[in-house]
Amino acid sequence: GLFVTDYFTRTPRKLSPFRSFASIELFHFHIPEDTVIAVWNLITFKEQGGTFGDQCPDRSITVYFRSGAPSVINPLHTHFPRDTAVPGSFALTLTWTLPNRTTGVFNVTSPLPGDWFLAAHLPKDEGKISVKGLYEECQYLFQPQLIVQRLVNIAVLYPGHVTEQSMAPHNRSCLYKVFVPSYTSRVLVEVLRCRGAEGCPLWLRVRAKAPPLHNSTTLDCREHTPCQLAQDLPFWQHWYYVLVEKHPGVPGTLSFQVTVQLTDCSRPSLARPPFLPSSASMNMPHSFGSAGGLALGDSPPPTSPNDTKHPVPIPVTSHAGERCWPVRPTLRNELDTFSVHFYIFFGPNVSVPPDRPAVFVINLLPVLDSGGVLNLELRLNVSSLCGENVTVFGCLNHEVPLTSGDNTSVTCETESLAGFLLSVNATASLSRLRIPYPQTGSWYLSLRSLCATEHGFEPCTNVTAEVYLRTYLSPCINDCGIYGQCKLLRTNNYLYAACECKAGWNGWGCTDNAEAFSYGFQLLSTLLLCLSNVMFVPPVAIAVRSHYLLEAAVYIFTMFFSTFYHACDQPGIVVFCIMEYDVLQFCDFLGSLMSVWVTVIAMARLQPIVKQASVLYLLGAMLLSMALQMDRHGLWNLLGPSLFALGIMAVAWTARTIRRRHCYPPTWKRWAFYLCPGALIAAAAVLLYAFVETEENYFYIHSIWHLLIAGSVGFLLPPRAKPSRRLGPLPRRKGCGYQLCVNEQEELGLVDPAVASINSICTS
Repeated sequence: GLFVTDYFTRTPRKLSPFRSFASIELFHFHIPEDTVIAVWNLITFKEQGGTFGDQCPDRSITVYFRSGAPSVINPLHTHFPRDTAVPGSFALTLTWTLPNRTTGVFNVTSPLPGDWFLAAHLPKDEGKISVKGLYEECQYLFQPQLIVQRLVNIAVLYPGHVTEQSMAPHNRSCLYKVFVPSYTSRVLVEVLRCRGAEGCPLWLRVRAKAPPLHNSTTLDCREHTPCQLAQDLPFWQHWYYVLVEKHPGVPGTLSFQVTVQLTDCSRPSLARPPFLPSSASMNMPHSFGSAGGLALGDSPPPTSPNDTKHPVPIPVTSHAGERCWPVRPTLRNELDTFSVHFYIFFGPNVSVPPDRPAVFVINLLPVLDSGGVLNLELRLNVSSLCGENVTVFGCLNHEVPLTSGDNTSVTCETESLAGFLLSVNATASLSRLRIPYPQTGSWYLSLRSLCATEHGFEPCTNVTAEVYLRTYLSPCINDCGIYGQCKLLRTNNYLYAACECKAGWNGWGCTDNAEAFSYGFQLLSTLLLCLSNVMFVPPVAIAVRSHYLLEAAVYIFTMFFSTFYHACDQPGIVVFCIMEYDVLQFCDFLGSLMSVWVTVIAMARLQPIVKQASVLYLLGAMLLSMALQMDRHGLWNLLGPSLFALGIMAVAWTARTIRRRHCYPPTWKRWAFYLCPGALIAAAAVLLYAFVETEENYFYIHSIWHLLIAGSVGFLLPPRAKPSRRLGPLPRRKGCGYQLCVNEQEELGLVDPAVASINSICTS
């Protein structure tokens, strides 16, 4: 046949360690119809500082594949919320083959058409809190590429017509497809008039949505006469593919006929009428392709007079389950993104008669609805049972309703279908079902009432059960509870929602408390982070005593906003916010940096040099506000103003040292008991903050940071500068000269000015 190759790629993205589904990278692809093979090329490479990260450690990368909706993954093996159905997916782990690059290949033969989703992440790390910009981090980038090969001009089988086909010796198989409309209960494929070899050395394979595989429904025509393959309860509004494959080693040309019969479940004793040439009569969505059969691996054979199509009468026998019941639609009411309610006409109370099921359809829009959670709730009205032991069973199936002909059947599965079972009775009158990331399309809910007896379940008589039915689409399960936050995420043009848990809670709905923080632990961590700011009280007292009123005001500002910021920043339920979180965070960061700025400027003692030192205070406030607005967590945006203040202090101290020809401050006591201890305490605080702090030890390491920073301020703040006494003008000598007056107390930098007399030494 004629193959067409399509190529799709996505932009590389940085992978993150897995914490929740909100930390994964999601990629969305679309596979066209009639695809025979899809090849994903998974490219991963390392980067560090804009170059290849040859020195970065090898970290395994896990990739998940799923058709129709994103994968519901659980790499941490946490518990899902109750009544939650977990759809399956395929996972692949990539290993590194080169120091900075690796490539993985994932092949899917005859993939299902439509949306495919890839999810990738790194393994969970130890949760270290790193300072942005302190060092070049290793980045792991992931880029998936998709190559598909699809067949064109696949022959279409028309129900009720015969297609004649000749298979050349060098051909192995012929592929056809037939469209199955709604209300079809049975698909019957038959091979007729097999000629050219002894018996009928053919295999007949049938599969829905995609070309058949080796494990698809198969029939050996050599062993079965007539060669008929039936599919009960087929998927509605989908293509079914028929593959006629020749046995190996069969010489010569084989000729045969293929026909398809569809059974209309609304009229179980009748087959669907022969298909008319107009394609609109069956609402087929795409081109029908070629009229004749197409042999795989060969070009279409030339049309001969024998390759004609004509109706053939096929007897139809009655089968269990061929009868279908009316499907009641639901009204879709969109409230918000992933917030959709499905209302039942003349509902929400539903009457379930004893002699037939009640069937409802829920339509989920492609792409738009697959990123949320489908919720279903059944509540039985016990008063409607009239004392009978009635159980109402609900079967939720995708793309076809399951209405078994067996009146006592309570299963929602067949050989080709798998659904979800719900049940309510007088004892358990409430049943719920949650399906995260549901596949889009039509979901059918079939409700049946059965009475429990000694011999099992039997059909009820004259009892019509009443059930309250509620169906809706929500972003997350129970809005992630009180220990989680439901986040709306986006990858290109695809939206999906996921929970981000806190306070040690895990799971898809933040309901797994295996590692959860207790209330006492949350209260202790909050009190430590808040009360550790009381350490700023001694620096405030020292500043007031030394007449540093502006510095004292800054310390009070820092203590106040740091206390209430950490009270609002807690992950658990011990939270207290007096303002918006962003305002508290900005004020906390600004107060911390302003405390450093005003302390260093005060240590510089700029009054004799710069008469208006408040200019520097105002300049620092403006620079720090600008830096925090640019990047609140950037290293150099925060470290730059601090280094600038230290530079001003260093210049002032150097100028005094050169002028006096003596080290400043001049006393060893000031260095030994104040400056050196304060500098060591501040350095220890910075090292703890930058290299030791993690998510697990944050509450006590950050509390120690508060204590050390406040303590260092108490040591580094200079003593009070007592103004020098005004002396009368001294007689000037005749001639050229100058007078230099020095305040010894200010030069010595003594803590207590009473220990030294104020002497003005004037030299000419």
